[in-house]
Amino acid sequence: MKICTAEYLVSATGPKNYPPESVPEIAFAGRSNVGKSSMINTLLNRRSLVRTSSTPGRTQMLNFFDINGTFLLVDLPGYGFAKVPVGVKKEWGPMVRTFLQTRTTLAAVVMLFDIRRIPRTEDLQLLDWLEEFGIATIPVVTKIDKVSRNQRAAHLKAIAEATGLDREAFSIFSSLNREGFDDLWERIEVALEPPAEDTTPPAEPAGEDD
Repeated sequence: MKICTAEYLVSATGPKNYPPESVPEIAFAGRSNVGKSSMINTLLNRRSLVRTSSTPGRTQMLNFFDINGTFLLVDLPGYGFAKVPVGVKKEWGPMVRTFLQTRTTLAAVVMLFDIRRIPRTEDLQLLDWLEEFGIATIPVVTKIDKVSRNQRAAHLKAIAEATGLDREAFSIFSSLNREGFDDLWERIEVALEPPAEDTTPPAEPAGEDD
């Protein structure tokens, strides 16, 4: 996909602050420090559209961005960082769950997993919510440049087993060398395609027996 424009719209904590539901949306979710901001900037060919920080847990609201005027990208708040205040941790669940449950224009969620980390309770909870609400999920293993190619298979297998997803369901990605860039964009573009219309003709009404 060619990115012509990428503009920040609004940050929100609840439905009253969401932008109007007019175009499809792709949300990005993952644990704090999983590389989410770097991934988004890389995908959009921008240096700092989404703020990156050496301090995890800084993204504590839902941030909406208009991409090409054709779809919205939603940066969901990170979770799992120990130093985030308890009150903020408690807000994450209701904030994200409300968005997932109520946003009718949400086409898919790109869910990130650090290749060096085994998924934890929050990761599995989010996967459960996505399944509960029937939301298309694009699981991506990030920071693959942090392990050798010989180690990848073992790490990917461990993540797949922890999540209960097939290994083939995962894409891989590196913001450092852009590996996986084209594959991930292809999956996002498929998710953005409008659902195919049902062209099956209506069944003929059953006739009465003579």
